[in-house]
Amino acid sequence: MAGSCFHGLRLRKSKSNKPSQAPSSSSSYKDKLKCEMENNNMERKRFDSMESWSMILESENVETWEIPKEDQEEWTADLSQLFIGNKFASGAHSRIYRGIYKQRAVAVKMVRIPTQDEDRRVLLEQQFKSEVSLLSCLFHHNIVQFIAACKKPPVYCIITEYMSQGTLRMYLNKKEPYSLAIDTILRLALDISRGMEYLHSRGVIHRDLKSNNLLLNDEMRVKVADFGTSCLETRCRETKGNMGTYRWMAPEMIKEKPYSRKVDVYSFGIVLWELTTCLLPFQGMTPVQAAFAVAEKNERPPLPASCQPALAHLIKRCWSENPSKRPDFSDIVSTLEKYDECVKEGLPLTHHSGLVSGNVIIQHLKGCVSMTSSIPVHA
Repeated sequence: MAGSCFHGLRLRKSKSNKPSQAPSSSSSYKDKLKCEMENNNMERKRFDSMESWSMILESENVETWEIPKEDQEEWTADLSQLFIGNKFASGAHSRIYRGIYKQRAVAVKMVRIPTQDEDRRVLLEQQFKSEVSLLSCLFHHNIVQFIAACKKPPVYCIITEYMSQGTLRMYLNKKEPYSLAIDTILRLALDISRGMEYLHSRGVIHRDLKSNNLLLNDEMRVKVADFGTSCLETRCRETKGNMGTYRWMAPEMIKEKPYSRKVDVYSFGIVLWELTTCLLPFQGMTPVQAAFAVAEKNERPPLPASCQPALAHLIKRCWSENPSKRPDFSDIVSTLEKYDECVKEGLPLTHHSGLVSGNVIIQHLKGCVSMTSSIPVHA
């Protein structure tokens, strides 16, 4: 299995397992189901076995796969230059490994395409195609950098830059609740919103913006990642569907109503709440319970009293039930930049502008207080 996962990548051969016998026509449904589960478990174990740096280039045990020219794309990886290391993240159908590609540290996302579930196979192949086509056209310092990809069923892989500090969710999990300083919150939020502003300017809706899909590099800068469920707005506008992750999902998407790019703004509101609290949204609820609370009861995660009023107002605007009341990311970036200027000037994000003298400082402060809680909030 290991050899068949890569074109031109030299790997240690995995131990062969005898294939399970197909159930006879007289087999019971339970026997067929058991056989299918065993095959799936075998496939998963083989997939998970590709974890060790010891897999790198063993000359006495190699298998080389050539890529037919007609199957090559301009983004097709030269897998003779790819070395796979340790697994550091996993999902239902994917594993993410550290690696080296052309002497550069990379992350390698390998998607295992199930062979016995046709609907799932078609969906995952489409998501792979969509993610590669989008990532290969995106160039921004707050979007994870695409490097190359390859496909050799039943495993497809996407190679991106390696983000050493992991996900934003991992970072927040290590923090005490409500412990992030306002300047840190604004810096991280600006990185995310700038990446999303660029994404929307290219007509792309992410559809799964959440702290687990936001990555941190050595400089603790955030980059938006994981475009498997993303789409061009011209192709998914006014379409019904249920994409993304319930805790971060906009109510119109939960209800499978027509939606727009404003679903990403809603998700950003939840992420901004995470930055202010360091908590998991709707903690104590199952994902389905969270979705029901949002869609049917118009509930949102509770904002702490310690949250800056201006920031609380922005969060409420982002997760407004009415998508038309949510700001665009260009407005969000502009607002956050004004807040950031206030913090750098040592000015509070409050409405006490009368206590400050000097025209320049007053102009800064006006920008800070324009979004304070003194303005009525209609979520």
